[in-house]
This record gives sequence, structure tokens and C-alpha cells, in this order.
Amino acid sequence: MDDTQQLLQFINLQRVPFAIGILVVGLVLNRLALGFLDDLGERFGNQRLLFKKLSALLRFSVYVILFGITVSSVVVLESEALIAVAGTIGVAVGFAFKDLLASLMAGVILLMDEPFQVGDRVAFGGYYGEISEIGLRSVRMITLDDNLVTIPNNKFLNEASASANAGALDCMVVIPFYLGAAEDFVAARRLIEEATATSRYVFLDKPMTSLVSDEFMGERFVTVIRIKAYVFDARYEKAFASDVTERVKLALRAAGICTPDQQYRDLEMNGREMQGV
Repeated sequence: MDDTQQLLQFINLQRVPFAIGILVVGLVLNRLALGFLDDLGERFGNQRLLFKKLSALLRFSVYVILFGITVSSVVVLESEALIAVAGTIGVAVGFAFKDLLASLMAGVILLMDEPFQVGDRVAFGGYYGEISEIGLRSVRMITLDDNLVTIPNNKFLNEASASANAGALDCMVVIPFYLGAAEDFVAARRLIEEATATSRYVFLDKPMTSLVSDEFMGERFVTVIRIKAYVFDARYEKAFASDVTERVKLALRAAGICTPDQQYRDLEMNGREMQGV
């Protein structure tokens, strides 16, 4: 008797339709429940990450329960021959699905240890984006370019990941601005802070800071002002940075404060005029 025949003797074919029915009904109810939780998350924005976390736990639990019910419904455990071949079948199945089982156990660890949650902005393996799902086998991430990245769960056990908001709805955003070294950085810093504090995306319940430093950019010495502020929802991280950058550029231009390129072009033009004189 080959391994296939040995395996088939443990399956109750009469119970297969019942198991399939349970599986289909469970998956449909699970999809409806997940859709309901997603709708609640969109309706109550302040609790969106909580509902996403509940969705991940529900999805994981339903899959495990359905797997247990399906297997227990079709597999016959009373046969004495089961003990004799259980080791062989277990080794074969374990070898065939070792990567899947490793990812499954890693998924359990991720849900329990919570290095990040569904809805967090996470950097991992050269990618950065929002965690949309923590599944049985993999974690799905949507990057800022709207690409879907699928990463096996077990990868997160051996490599470092960074969460920008760590379960919170708000998220820190750092925006650098570059000025000519001879420009009025005090006035520029004030304009940058004003533009950031009045943005419609800013979260003022947390502190906003600005840092000034001098750095080399190519062959030129420049002044860098970095504004560090929180966006009220991590979803609007790029919109916040774009809004602040646009209004800062307009304010600096109106105040006559030059960026390094503008200052370099002005110096080059003045040099040509002096040579012409």
C-alpha cells in the first residue's frame, strides 16, 4: 500500500460535502464581518487602527478554527493504522509545508508580540508603507506609491522593522528645507514653523520642533532647517509634507530668501555682470 492509499483510508469521503459547506459558510461570514469592521473603521476615524487590529485577529482566528473543523470532519482518527503511519505522514507533510508552517508560527508571534499593527506605517527590507493585513502566511504592505508588497511572516523574525506610529493614529513627519548659507535663517525658520503650524494636516496636540544645521551639498555650504511635526492621521503623511513644502517655498520666495540653487545662480549672474563691466 503506497502513501496515497494509506492517507485516503483516513478520509471519510461522505463528510467531505459537509466540510466544504462549513468552509464556504465560514469564509463568507468572515468576509462580511471584515467588511463591517472596515466600515466602522472608516466611520469612526479615531478608532480606525483598533478596528483594523480586530480585523486581523478575527481573520487569523477564523482561518485556524475553519481548518480545525474541516480536518476533524473528514479525517478518521479511530483507525489503528493511523498510529503506524502517522509518523511517516507527519514527516512528509511537515517537510512539504515547512515554510508555510514557519510563516504560520511567525504570524502568531507577530500578533502576540505586536512589533507593529495593521494600519501602522512600517519600514522593512527597503520598503515603506502601511500594513494592510497580517495573514496566516504573509504580511501585506501598501507602499506610498500604492504598490502591494507581500512579505512572508517569518522574515520579520530575523530582520529589523521600524514602525513610524506604533499603533497610534498620528505620525511624525520630518521635512528638510535647504537655504543658501548666507540667507536669513532666523526669518526662514519662523516662516517654516508658521507654515507647518497652520497646515490643515498638522496635529498640534504633540510638540513641533525645528532644527538648524550647516551641511555640504556637493561643493557648496548650505543651511538646512528640518521641521519635525505630527500629522493627525498617518494616511496623510505625504499630503502633509506636500502642503507644508508648497507653502514654505511660496513664503520664502515672497521674503526674498534664496535656496542654494537660487543663490548660486545669483552669484554666477553677478560675476558675469562684473566681468562685462
